[in-house]
Amino acid sequence: MQQLAIFGGTFDPIHWGHLLIAQTALYQVSLEKIIWIPSFNPPHKKAILFEHRVQMLKLAVRENPAFTISLIEINRSGNSYAINTLIDLSVFYPNTHWHWIVGLDTFQTLPRWHRRHELVQMCDWLIAPRLLSGENITQSELICKQVEQLLKEQSLNIRWQLLNIPLVGVSSSLIRQLCHNDSVKIPGDRSSIRYLVPESVRSYITAHNLYSDKSE
Repeated sequence: MQQLAIFGGTFDPIHWGHLLIAQTALYQVSLEKIIWIPSFNPPHKKAILFEHRVQMLKLAVRENPAFTISLIEINRSGNSYAINTLIDLSVFYPNTHWHWIVGLDTFQTLPRWHRRHELVQMCDWLIAPRLLSGENITQSELICKQVEQLLKEQSLNIRWQLLNIPLVGVSSSLIRQLCHNDSVKIPGDRSSIRYLVPESVRSYITAHNLYSDKSE
């Protein structure tokens, strides 16, 4: 049985933090492949065009044969639920033991997810701890155990583990803000995000003038 992981997100833009999380999961759990799934229409976020986010994602992961991208979300109308994503992917990847990569903040909302009684037991959960809030691994583990207890109260047993990722304080919101500041100070320049994103992604952001007041 193959071991695959789902890594969903807005990726607005993808950055080295995302890639470190995926690479850590790949080796910590001995996964064969990670399937990146960009959100087509994030319900609670305003994001740049899906096409831009997909292109940046392709540029970032193209050199790793264990990374693949699924555009399964683009064909779904209405609300997009994790359970539907997993069921749909299972058709394309039968005989699979599934893992789901999520950030700690997202994991905390799991007890309220749609059809969680099915979803929780269909995959193992790989949690990326928060890196920007000053919390340590012990605090992140305590939060995960609290989520586990809430699920037990709903008669649900969950399999989870924390990812041992390097402490890199980078986020998509930070990158967007730096890009905006660059565009105000020096139009066309995106030097401040160098080394926060792959160089191919930085070049794409610069070429398309993304995250400025005049974004395409």
